[in-house]
Amino acid sequence: MCATEGLFLSVMSFDRFLAICRPLHYPTIMTHHLCAWLVVFCWAGGFLWLLTPLTLISQVPFCGPNTIDHFLCDLAPLLALSCSSVSGITLICGIISSLIIFLTFLYILGTYFCVLSVVLQVPPGSGRHKAFSTCASHLAVVCLFYGSVMVMYVSPGSGDYPGMQKFVTLFYALATPFFNPLIYNFRNKDMKEALKKILNLLLWEISKGFKS
Repeated sequence: MCATEGLFLSVMSFDRFLAICRPLHYPTIMTHHLCAWLVVFCWAGGFLWLLTPLTLISQVPFCGPNTIDHFLCDLAPLLALSCSSVSGITLICGIISSLIIFLTFLYILGTYFCVLSVVLQVPPGSGRHKAFSTCASHLAVVCLFYGSVMVMYVSPGSGDYPGMQKFVTLFYALATPFFNPLIYNFRNKDMKEALKKILNLLLWEISKGFKS
């Protein structure tokens, strides 16, 4: 699922690149047919990318307890239950995880470098502001997702702190998807009005509780 989300974020950065850097070609390139194929590519690519780790893990002997120290079947706590040395498998799985993370992240950085170079050539005004606001929500989600995933799977020594592992996993598995709709719809007027009503209702309930 993480690999799939990384691919989806890369495809979204490609969409932003086309919309800003190739606006006249956008309707002819980003067709419904291409969108469908990109969705299939993201889902299939995300799962096929991890066939090698899955094959390696399936060959690991497990002869001890079958309860992992986690709330989901993640790689590190699963391999910790092995009754043989798994240093080689851990290294290969770490390399594969790092590849999908860094390749998609570097692709996103590259597309936004192109976007930024084009936007900076636009005269200051509504055009530049519109371009930045188009990319702001996507960049916020990229920072949330890749920040937590890199701490989890790429940073050295991350496996030595099970409590931190659980917290970071909880963050990118629940908090990031929870904030995604809010971030992507933040410029939507209806969404803003709904958030204002909810905040006003919460403040009214809090003030009512204090008075009582």
